[in-house]
Amino acid sequence: MHASLSFHGGAGTVTGSRHLLTTESATVLVDAGLFQGLKRLRELNWRSPTFDAAAVDHLLLTHAHIDHAGYLPRLVKTGYGGPIHCTTATFDLARLLLLDAAKIQEEDARYANKRGFSKHRPALPLYTTADAERVFTMMHPVDYGSWIDLGPDIRARFLNVGHILGSAMVEVRYGDRTIVFSGDVGRYDVPLHSDPDPLPACDTLVVESTYGNRTHGETTMAEQIREPILRTLDRGGTVLIPSFAVGRSQLVTLHLRSLMNEGKLPELPIHIDSPMAVNATRIYSKHIRDLSLDDELTDDGRNRLFPQNVQFHRSVEASKDLCALDGPRIIISASGMLTGGRVLHHLKRLLPNDKNLVLLVGYQAAGTRGRKMLEGAKTIRVHGQDIGVRAEFHCVSGLSAHADRDELLRWVRSAPKDKHPRTIFITHGEPKASEAFATLLQTELGVRTVTPELDQSFDLGE
Repeated sequence: MHASLSFHGGAGTVTGSRHLLTTESATVLVDAGLFQGLKRLRELNWRSPTFDAAAVDHLLLTHAHIDHAGYLPRLVKTGYGGPIHCTTATFDLARLLLLDAAKIQEEDARYANKRGFSKHRPALPLYTTADAERVFTMMHPVDYGSWIDLGPDIRARFLNVGHILGSAMVEVRYGDRTIVFSGDVGRYDVPLHSDPDPLPACDTLVVESTYGNRTHGETTMAEQIREPILRTLDRGGTVLIPSFAVGRSQLVTLHLRSLMNEGKLPELPIHIDSPMAVNATRIYSKHIRDLSLDDELTDDGRNRLFPQNVQFHRSVEASKDLCALDGPRIIISASGMLTGGRVLHHLKRLLPNDKNLVLLVGYQAAGTRGRKMLEGAKTIRVHGQDIGVRAEFHCVSGLSAHADRDELLRWVRSAPKDKHPRTIFITHGEPKASEAFATLLQTELGVRTVTPELDQSFDLGE
């Protein structure tokens, strides 16, 4: 069966994953993510899809993160009308994340119009809550390992790949060929999520490379954050932790609570200014026995994730009240790359004061405010204002839910012996990371690697 593969996102960048597989039997899109980071990338979200959305028969969603699922409402708005397949946990998380994304875009548009800092008159959201709601009627959740018929002689299934709750690699069999899309590969031997399943035997592999040129290191989070936090407390400052609401906020809270329990940090209030983080924790509890979650949290996970000194701020009014409180205290707020949401209001207030601390606990894509801080920017633009970078800031490594270079290689090597893929497409990484990982795979496995460019198409042959 003849097939072709094209890359309409997640090529040359870590965001916007959209991979289109076209066979004689069906046209299948894997993921529909938002571009994030650099302005030139964000603007791609507003262009018409570079493929015929109405001609796509099926969409396979690897997981709920916005850079993989955040374009879904826009895609449906521009013509896609087929089913959206995903795991059961991804269905629940996607509903949470997409509604939040729509709400943030609506609120940001209203705020921009109110303050008049947008170049567009009026500023409009990329999509609305109503657009997101329409997506949920098209979603078809399935269990890990269950085969989905996509057309004559083509089928697919989801297999656990760690990363976050519900995350999956996608195995697609068409004719006598097999292609695997990695989605985002999780780490080995970490809390909250289980190890990725082994890579199935396949002819072609599409693999992410977010950390394709680096390792996370072995220094624990406790060792990295204790001294900066203690310095901040001595100054009477506030610690701001921009954090992803799904998985990361829960993990950071567990680490902080552990430090306090061991007497390595004093007891102080932890504020989670993210309704979505609370809701995400409840979804984790619901799926506690899914393959993508370790059993160790089954009995007391809720209590450990909701310790007594953690305060949740659901409403806008509660968030505003928090903005009026002085330190010492810890605030965890979304988004993790400082691209939008409530964290920006805290950033505006806390960043200009050198008694405060900003802890970056996740990957910062090119063009994001977090990356600019790491690159030495003296000011950060927030809501049309240039905010001086005077607070201490510190980047914590090793907390990412992405496999690093060595773990990615370990996962690719987990394929059945002598059945490594003949061709590997390296995606979802910045150019240096993708190129480095491509070279590593060539050296270690002797396989053919391809690093596609945006909107590039490839003939997979018969």
